[in-house]
Amino acid sequence: MSEAAVQTGIARARAGTRPAAPGVDTASILAALADVADPEIPVVSVIDLGMVGEIRVGADGIGVDLLPTYIGCPALDVIRTRVEARLRAFDRPVEVRFDFRVPWTSDRITPAGREALRASGFAPPGPALPEAPILIQLGRPVDCPNCGSDRTSLENAFGPTRCRAIYHCTACQQPFESFKTI
Repeated sequence: MSEAAVQTGIARARAGTRPAAPGVDTASILAALADVADPEIPVVSVIDLGMVGEIRVGADGIGVDLLPTYIGCPALDVIRTRVEARLRAFDRPVEVRFDFRVPWTSDRITPAGREALRASGFAPPGPALPEAPILIQLGRPVDCPNCGSDRTSLENAFGPTRCRAIYHCTACQQPFESFKTI
C-alpha cells in the first residue's frame, strides 16, 4: 500500500468516513435489487416493476429512493425492509426511502417484468393514458394471459389490491388478474 493510500485512510478514519467497499457501484446495487421480489407478486422484482428511482453510493453508505406503485400500497413497508436487508450485504449503512416527487406509472414495468406477469397468469397493464383528457373512453381490451384472447370482461375493478383488477376471459372461461394502467 502506498504512503498516500495510508494517509488517505488515516484522514478518513479521523473524519469518521469509510472508503467505498470494492464492487459497490450503481450497477451492483441494481443487480442486488433484481433479487428483491414484490411481496404480493413474487415473479417480479422491484427492478421489473420500475420502482427504483435514484441510487446514491458514497463512502458513507448507500441510499435508494423507491417509487411506490400506489401511495396506499400495503406492501410498502415490506418492500422497504427487503431492499434494506438485501443491500446490507454490501456492508455499508443503507437508507431506503419512498420518493413521491416522481410518479410511478405502469409504463415503468420492464419488458421482462411484463413477460413474467403474463407467464404467471397476470395481464400486464397496457400503455399509460395520454396526458390530454379523453372525453369518451370505452376502455381497451385486456388480453387474457392464458390464451391471448382479447374477448375479456371486467369482473371487478377492485381486485385483491388497489393496483389490480379481476377479469374474465370469454374464450377460455378463465378468470385472471390484471395490473391497472396508471
